[in-house]
Amino acid sequence: MTDLLLHERDGPLLVLTLNRPDKRNALSAALRSALRDALAKDRDDPDTRVVILRGAGEKAFAAGADVEEMAARAVWAQRAFITPPHIYSAVASHPKPVIAALNGHALGAGLELAMACDVRVCAPGAKLGQPEINLGIIPGGGGTQRLPRLVGAGRAARMVLTGEPIDAPTALAWGLVDDVAEDALARAKEIGSAMASKSPVALRLAKQALRAAEELPLSESLEREVDLFALAFQSEEAKRGIASFLSKK
Repeated sequence: MTDLLLHERDGPLLVLTLNRPDKRNALSAALRSALRDALAKDRDDPDTRVVILRGAGEKAFAAGADVEEMAARAVWAQRAFITPPHIYSAVASHPKPVIAALNGHALGAGLELAMACDVRVCAPGAKLGQPEINLGIIPGGGGTQRLPRLVGAGRAARMVLTGEPIDAPTALAWGLVDDVAEDALARAKEIGSAMASKSPVALRLAKQALRAAEELPLSESLEREVDLFALAFQSEEAKRGIASFLSKK
């Protein structure tokens, strides 16, 4: 694998580190490709229960897209570049939980990548924002779609239309991040370890159900939940878990 993406195994946790600290981990085409390849390889790896994404260095998780690369593309090429499948869909559709450990700023495409994750833990000094409008463009990796679902329409409009970032306490209050910790990676590992102790079948199906809540009308997502519940209920893990609960009573 390329040095643009570092891999670390911590028990059932797979930590993937965006490794372009000199560019504030800007998401170049090569880095995006490395991340997609790593996630594809991990899909069927039984040793991984939870994936954690972080950025190298202390300044940034990911400061956005690689603007130099973007400026060199014709419009049709840029459109193809941000059309799924891409890193955002790879993260969102990954069968295992993905936690973003925001060790530093998450801006533009970097925030879009974090929002594609299931849980976000943020360092106190991090800034989060969608500054694309300052370049005369708009978010193209889910920023105008996932952000309103997390923080509400008005707050999302404020962030997207002004381009101004918010700080970590505001992000926590608004629901953009789920925790703020001095050591974002350590806290992400704590949360990941709690997830990893659960049934892998239940983890996978629960993530699918939660994603359905984001993507489908309520009536359809409720039907999907019932289907996924039935799949979980028939699993060997469920049979053991229910039997263990009853034996303790």
